[in-house]
Amino acid sequence: MMRLHDIPQVVIAQVQGIATAAGCQLAAWCDLVVAGEDARFSTPGVRLGLFCTTPMVAITRAIGRKAAMEMLVTGREFPAQEAKALGLVNRVVPLDQLEDATRTLAHQIAEASGFALAIGKQGLYAQADMTDAQALHYAKHTIAMNNMAEDAQSGIKAFLEKRSIEWKNR
Repeated sequence: MMRLHDIPQVVIAQVQGIATAAGCQLAAWCDLVVAGEDARFSTPGVRLGLFCTTPMVAITRAIGRKAAMEMLVTGREFPAQEAKALGLVNRVVPLDQLEDATRTLAHQIAEASGFALAIGKQGLYAQADMTDAQALHYAKHTIAMNNMAEDAQSGIKAFLEKRSIEWKNR
């Protein structure tokens, strides 16, 4: 599961039906989640005498302590719209549009520099548990380094010249 955060590519979960226990954990570890309106999310282990401790890690980081506690101690199913309101899901779409909506999101992301996306994804997770001062220090050095990259220089030039860009991903 941790590899999902470690790889440079943005990982999108496409969820239909129920994502329960480890399935809910997997969705929570993904960078983005697109869910069909029929999707449900749960950690029902407590109903079997097992507390879903490994899903707890990802879910708590995705939706916060209070919402995670409710999900973990009740074992109830959270419908897609409620999961979206909690921050576990980015988009809820009709089931017949799920694949297209996920693909559209992936294409929107793919329009950016892969190098910039990798830096941004790594930075988001790296700074998430830092203090504000540490996170700003980290971000300041990261953006300075990113600004020196070929893609950043080419992108700024293309913007100023009002032309499209072809990313080199470096």
